[in-house]
Amino acid sequence: MLVGTGCGIPGIMASRTIENERDRRMTIMTTTFIPCGAKLPFISMVAGAIFGKSPLIAVSAYFIGMAAIIISGVMLKKTKRFAGDPAPFVMELPAYHLPTLKNVLRSTWERGWSFIKKAGTIILLSTVVIWFLSFFGWAENGEGAIVFRMLDESEIDASILGYIGRGISWIFAPLGWGASNWQAAVASITGLVAKENIVGTMGILFGSWKGIAASFSTKLAGYSFLVFNLLCAPCFAAIGAIKREMNNAKWTWFAIGYQCGFAYVIAMMINQFGNLFTGNLGAADGYVLNIISLVVSVAFLGLFIYMLFIKKYKESTKLTKNVKV
Repeated sequence: MLVGTGCGIPGIMASRTIENERDRRMTIMTTTFIPCGAKLPFISMVAGAIFGKSPLIAVSAYFIGMAAIIISGVMLKKTKRFAGDPAPFVMELPAYHLPTLKNVLRSTWERGWSFIKKAGTIILLSTVVIWFLSFFGWAENGEGAIVFRMLDESEIDASILGYIGRGISWIFAPLGWGASNWQAAVASITGLVAKENIVGTMGILFGSWKGIAASFSTKLAGYSFLVFNLLCAPCFAAIGAIKREMNNAKWTWFAIGYQCGFAYVIAMMINQFGNLFTGNLGAADGYVLNIISLVVSVAFLGLFIYMLFIKKYKESTKLTKNVKV
């Protein structure tokens, strides 16, 4: 998980050292909750645009990632899929030495060049696609007829991306930024290609930090947006690593489903409980939707409390196997 702070892929691959298959799969599912290097531009965007460059936002992102791992680990361990005594783990650590300047420079170059290749291929291509979908659509021409043409910034709601965004935005309405902000919904989907894409998408659709900040009805909705994209399924490359390490399609989809579901529930709870305590319940999306979402949030909170503190599970407290050292 510490390795995952740089990139989730080597963090997922490092789970090979865990002999217990249940614990290994649980580790794979939760490792990407830790913010990786690709999420830092997104965290910076939210902190800068919505929270006035507050440094506490970045710090809270890491604490939320660690808390998500701990909570998920405890709850998953109490389910039938992951129940059982943990396997003993003994690992010989290598001798640590001060790194040489040559190794530092080589490592920096390899990681920097890897990002350049990623930015010049996947991120660039996806940004071009997003730009095309954002500035082409169906709108009136000078003669009053509806035609497919290039749009200006004031007509972005009529773009192809606008139609797609409004079609899926209702899914994120309980999180506080769906119904009134289809751009954020689209950015969350494009973030599955690469988390940096969220920044590129929001930049294309809004053009400035002020536009991004104005698109969220409250700062609480902006924080819900941050938490969801921190905890939901990682980029396609990391999903590929999960597939390789799981070596099972069902477990792969279970891992992705758990990550997205957990992120959705946590973001919804943050938005609904925050609106309840600040007196803004129903301010953005209507009272009926938010009351229903609040009830669902309370139900999930009760489930979390039950799984964390009430439900019992048996775990070994001493080593009962002979281990050759």
